[in-house]
Amino acid sequence: MDGTSDRPGDGSGARRYMPIADHGLIGDLRSVALVATDGTIDWYCAPRFDAPSVFAALLDAGRGGCFELGAAVPARTEQFYFPDTNVLITRYFTEDGVGEVQDFMPVSGESVEEGRHRLIRRVLCVRGSLPFRARVAPRFGYAALPHTLRVAGDVAVFESEALDLALTATVPLEQDGADVRSGFKLAEGETAVFALDQVGGELAPRGCAHEEAEREFAATVRYWRDWLSSSRYRGRWREMVHRSALTLKLLTYAPTGAIVAAPTTSLPEEFGGERNWDYRYMWVRDAAFCVYAMLRLGFTEEAEAFMAFVSRHISPGDGKPSGPLQIMYGIDGRTDLPERILDHLEGHCGSRPVRVGNAAADQLQLDVYGALIDSIYLYDKWAEPISSEQWEHVTALVEWVCANWDQPDEGIWETRGGRKNFLYSRLMCWVAIERGVRMARRRGLPADLPHWMYCRDTIYRRIMTECWSDELRAFVQHEGGEVLDAALLMMPLSKFIAPKDPRWLSTLDCLTRELVSDSLVYRYDPQVSPDGLHGEEGTFSICSFWYVEALTRAGRLDEARLAFEKMLTYGNHLGLYAEEIGHTGHQQGNFPQAFTHLALISAAYNLDRALG
Repeated sequence: MDGTSDRPGDGSGARRYMPIADHGLIGDLRSVALVATDGTIDWYCAPRFDAPSVFAALLDAGRGGCFELGAAVPARTEQFYFPDTNVLITRYFTEDGVGEVQDFMPVSGESVEEGRHRLIRRVLCVRGSLPFRARVAPRFGYAALPHTLRVAGDVAVFESEALDLALTATVPLEQDGADVRSGFKLAEGETAVFALDQVGGELAPRGCAHEEAEREFAATVRYWRDWLSSSRYRGRWREMVHRSALTLKLLTYAPTGAIVAAPTTSLPEEFGGERNWDYRYMWVRDAAFCVYAMLRLGFTEEAEAFMAFVSRHISPGDGKPSGPLQIMYGIDGRTDLPERILDHLEGHCGSRPVRVGNAAADQLQLDVYGALIDSIYLYDKWAEPISSEQWEHVTALVEWVCANWDQPDEGIWETRGGRKNFLYSRLMCWVAIERGVRMARRRGLPADLPHWMYCRDTIYRRIMTECWSDELRAFVQHEGGEVLDAALLMMPLSKFIAPKDPRWLSTLDCLTRELVSDSLVYRYDPQVSPDGLHGEEGTFSICSFWYVEALTRAGRLDEARLAFEKMLTYGNHLGLYAEEIGHTGHQQGNFPQAFTHLALISAAYNLDRALG
């Protein structure tokens, strides 16, 4: 994607915000950094996803902190990934030459073994000669903690109350108050290296010479290519599917197997609005769907790690008001995720509030039981038979669903406008029991099958009678309502209803008329279905991919393929997606979002198979 190497101010000296989509992602399976198309790192939390930010210019351009690195003269920029990896390259085209910055975080080799969580930036002059400039301005603790700086030659150490970072470079560093600057010129074939490391305790500052950077680069490229080689997908959209798979892998926290919903917090669903949430946690629903996507492609290791997380941190015996499952957990399995507002940050493009933590953790969302048990069913079927202890956990969850499926809840969209009897929640309770029945029958496992099947069939009849509108000739969002909801698209995808059932086809037509805008799908209409929040939102990208899959299963392949190809044009220059698409086609919401990428994989897989 074209950009500029400089961010002109607004007259006050403040740097402008880069659009959410104008970023690439690098990571080491513990944290990530977002690199803008001008080469600036705008977001980085160390040493893990949910740690306080070190660079947060994405949420406050003036005080958030950043790591600028790029051409010191006007340049046109383009950004791309080193093929089949998560190594990001930003290129600078100027009148005097071409240069590039290679950004990566080692995921194998010395840095990971020592727990360094290293961020390496290699600068190369490809043609001619090019002046570069760097500015490293960390702002610890979400820009709330002061730090001190020591510079000695090619090493700068930033020390704060909670975290110490060391910057090493192969070019001279100059102190500028609490920041570090560097200016240098490279001729064709010359390189410079910057490395940012966590230090403190037994971790001392260590240089990163050209040879070491080359070794780390080669090892990181090898890691990602070795991992991707396990993919079984050979279909029409291989590049997009593999980019989505690589992105989902980046959102995995390797020490526990947790998968974060997104690596950012408070990127607005509506600019200037209040729909800003912290997504740096493991949503049971999102992670379980990720397992489905990964298993489809042949990645069983990630599914196994998620199952281990579930076994370690989710106990069916917990007597919480929301039941044995929370809807989300910390990446280390913790259950307490208090939500607070960071008043000192202005928010992306002035979109306040900036939130840390998520109060939705205490909500009752019954659909997560179906998502989790479905993922366990698929793991048992496609990867590894579950253990007797895991089956005991499954039976406890199914029994709880049998006893509690008819409660009103907050639903999949985490509405804050009061509980309702949502169809989607009922649907996924049906899935939870039905998949439990399948596992018990296929494996001959002990279960109270008559009771389970009675509850399953009761839910089915309840949906078919209480969630159907004769006036709309469609299924509706909740019992007793006349409101549509894109979550209904999961009805045929979950095998609750035949994809060509007349009642479903009528519903699909109704959804197309009311919620679809040129292949883009709204979740629901907040004007007719108040969700307790002010403002509007864009179309929801996961729903757009669900729509493709629903059309595919209904046999409307030409429509499905056109809708899918249109959706691909809304990805950013690297094939990454945020949560939503705004009215002008821009991406909004947390970025990149796991939910969207797993839905892309599923839609591509099923559409490709249907096309033959």
